[in-house]
Amino acid sequence: MTTSHSPAEPAIAQPAPVKRLLSLDTLRGFDMFWIMGGEEIFHALAKTTGWAWAIVVADQFSHPDWNGFRAYDLIFPLFMFMAGVSTPFSVGSRLDKGVDKTEIARKIISRGLVLVLLGIIYNNGLFTKAIHDMRFPSVLGRIGLAGMFAQLIYLYARPRTQYIWFAGLLLGYWALMMLVPVPGCGAGVLTMECNLASYIDRLVVPGHLYKTIHDPEGLFSTIPAIGNTLLGIFAGSFLQKQGKTGNQKALQLLGAGAVFVLLGWLWNFVFPINKNLWTSSFMLLTGGLSLLLLSVFYWIIDVKGIKRWTFFFTVIGMNSILIYLAGEFIDFGYAARFFFGGLLKLSSSEVVHEVGGALAFIAVEWAFLYILYKKKVFLRV
Repeated sequence: MTTSHSPAEPAIAQPAPVKRLLSLDTLRGFDMFWIMGGEEIFHALAKTTGWAWAIVVADQFSHPDWNGFRAYDLIFPLFMFMAGVSTPFSVGSRLDKGVDKTEIARKIISRGLVLVLLGIIYNNGLFTKAIHDMRFPSVLGRIGLAGMFAQLIYLYARPRTQYIWFAGLLLGYWALMMLVPVPGCGAGVLTMECNLASYIDRLVVPGHLYKTIHDPEGLFSTIPAIGNTLLGIFAGSFLQKQGKTGNQKALQLLGAGAVFVLLGWLWNFVFPINKNLWTSSFMLLTGGLSLLLLSVFYWIIDVKGIKRWTFFFTVIGMNSILIYLAGEFIDFGYAARFFFGGLLKLSSSEVVHEVGGALAFIAVEWAFLYILYKKKVFLRV
């Protein structure tokens, strides 16, 4: 892990800014905005006003208990998808320069393992704990492992074989989940207690699982998550191609996204959409929505050249992993109260206090990222 002082070429396999796609940086920043506190604005509005629309929106910024889908479920797979989109530009450019595949593979693997380690630190802190008290699965770990395998497939497999891998991972996971019996439960049971993914995680993952009997970032359910990064790789490779106009690319991405969304909803009837299990239908749905968002951002920013609004999100997108980690080690809430607490106390309105507090928190985080941006300091893994 290094801290870069130059915004030049992204590190190998790093989901970092791609200079030719401002839309990718902007979309990544838009995605991370909700993680760094954007959703709290609507939760605060719903809590303090009782407005029906605010309650509906706030509900979308929560996860369903088990089966189903809400907008908040898209944030994680969208980030993985964007890591894939950047791969043909970062890894592909090194291949074009004649860099040995073995060297690239080593960097891909080392980055994946570093993200796993950072995820363990994020979960458990820097202080040593007993193994049985630690949680090993993590968001960063899934990003690292899924990205690593997807990028190795991109590195060593021909495009046609990559598509076979994509279909095989989704169909294979479905077959295993539905056909392999779990002791004491039988086959095809998809409850938290009885599904195959949770059972395997309980057998092989050290430490404890997030929900004791299940972990939403478990090892086995990482298999279909590779598909999100692979789909991003397909989209990035498509955007690299010559011979099509920007309008044509945006329209075809939009159409592909709609098809994947439809396929995901259809598959839902036999393999329910479930983020906890990262079911194949969930992968297709989130992959399709990711394609839809990329097509819109790409058309507005890179094709039509409407860029002035992007700066706010680009500053976030340039240091996306850093701001995710920083929240565990920097008390942004304290800084927000220090700088804005007096101003908020001038009003007796609960709405001002709650919503203003959420906005102040985001403002402090963004200012922190802006300082790093101006100094050209970007976290590279």
